[in-house]
Amino acid sequence: MDAAKRSEILSRYRAHSERFQSVAARRGADAGVPPTAAPLAVPLAELEQEPTPREIEVLQLVCDGLANREIGDRLFLSEETVKSHVRHLLAKLAARSRAHAVAVGFRRGLID
Repeated sequence: MDAAKRSEILSRYRAHSERFQSVAARRGADAGVPPTAAPLAVPLAELEQEPTPREIEVLQLVCDGLANREIGDRLFLSEETVKSHVRHLLAKLAARSRAHAVAVGFRRGLID
């Protein structure tokens, strides 16, 4: 995905977030409840970042079919750290699953 496409997606995401915040504030005011918005599941800053070299290394091992524990054993990481890397990869690549992250990684030339 090139920078222009990423910028377009991020712009749409921000606009959607602003509309959501606005509707949530109106609904809260209508019900007499102070407006509160649910926190975003993924920080916007994370969507703007490229995967780190370690995350790409994890993605390559995911592509090879390894489970989190096996990846951790290969890279001398805990299983929780591997899960964290996978979560960050999913966010940074805007992927819905590990398989989708692998597909995006191939398309973007991150893995071979």
